This record gives sequence, C-alpha cells and structure tokens, in this order.
Amino acid sequence: MIEFTTLETKCVYLDDKRMQMSYKYVNECSSSLVSTLTRQGWRRFGKYFSRPSCKACSECVSLRVDVKKFRFGKSARRVIKKNKNTKSILTKPSLSQDRLELYEKYHKYMQDKRGWDYYPINSESYDDLYIKGASTFAKEIDYYIKNRLVGVDLIDIVDDGISSIYFYYDPDFKDFSLGRYSLYEQIKLAYDMGLSWIYLGYSVKDCESLNYKLSYKPHQKLHNLPSMDEEPIWS
Repeated sequence: MIEFTTLETKCVYLDDKRMQMSYKYVNECSSSLVSTLTRQGWRRFGKYFSRPSCKACSECVSLRVDVKKFRFGKSARRVIKKNKNTKSILTKPSLSQDRLELYEKYHKYMQDKRGWDYYPINSESYDDLYIKGASTFAKEIDYYIKNRLVGVDLIDIVDDGISSIYFYYDPDFKDFSLGRYSLYEQIKLAYDMGLSWIYLGYSVKDCESLNYKLSYKPHQKLHNLPSMDEEPIWS
C-alpha cells in the first residue's frame, strides 16, 4: 500500500473553499481490506482509495443508508412503477464502446445541466477508474430499456453493505429517474443479501450534485477520519 496526500487546491464542490485529498494505492485489494476502508470513509476508484483531509473544512460528510429500516414511500414506489419494464443485470465491471459513449453523453449533459467540468474519457482512463482493482467484490448493474443500455451502476459489495461508487445514465431517459431507481435496486439487493448498509460516499450540504443524498433516510453520518487501527464512529 502506498499512501500520499495532495497539496491544497481549489475545491471542486464549494467555490469559496480549498480542498486536500489523501490517497491509498492498493495494487491487489482483498475483500476484507475494501470493507475496512469503506467503513472508514474511503472511496475506491480503480486501485486508488481517496478521502478528504481538508484542514479548515469538514463539509464532506460520509453517509450510509440503513437498509433494514428503509421504507419505500409513495415517491419511491412511483419511480419503481415507471421502471416496471426496465431490465437490470448484475455482472462484473466491463469496458465497451457503448459504455464509453454513454459515459460521454451523460457527462456532456451534466456539463450543461449543472456546470460540471467536462473531460473526454478514453478506454485507458475508464479502465483506470472502474476496471482496474475490480476484484470479486466489484460489480456492475446494467440497466436496459427495450434492449438499449440506459444506465451503468458501479458498486462494491463489502462485508456489511454495498458501496455505491458511480452511476451514469442516458439523459434521453431522464424521465425514468434512473439515478433514484438504481439506488432503490441497490437497497433491494443489499436486503436480499442480508447486508445492512448502502455507503453513498460524501454529501456536501451546499453542493447540488451531492446534497441529494441527505434525503435518503434513515441514514448515519461518519463523525471521524479513523486510521487503519481505529474504529469509525457512525451515528
């Protein structure tokens, strides 16, 4: 394992803040290690795990949803009903031209919708982010409408839950609320597997792209940044 921390840079979430990230590079990650790091607030992308380590800010808060206490309200049931003909396939992460095109299409849409910085992706970059480091714990849920790939949900299945890594979808099908539907499918999958938590990553109260996570309840927040031999404090 190689550990390092970046220099301070402009925050990508809050315009008036500075950010600093800590990283762990793990060449071959075990299921036990990914479970420990996920509970401690680390996010995996490829062979890298990252966690904010900002000195003057604590706006990034790790959240996890309580699977066993979650209830599907009217709004959730409407989304599920809209997707009654949406097909999902649980498989291992893979790289293909249709995934690259869908990823590009989604990010161009989010650039227009929310002002995201747009960086074209190629097969090598996608492989680094989502395929490398994908041991047996890494999975992908593909969503199809009328045999057309409309969403890709990348997850890790850890020993007490599911870590929600990244989801992208076809904006032509935005009326299907595929982002919400994919989370509901994660909750159902975790429940069926006897798992307790959906690890959503970071919520930032004043960042539109991340504050939606607070609406999924009941949830717990991580109150510390534990080292490898310390216990995380969730409540």
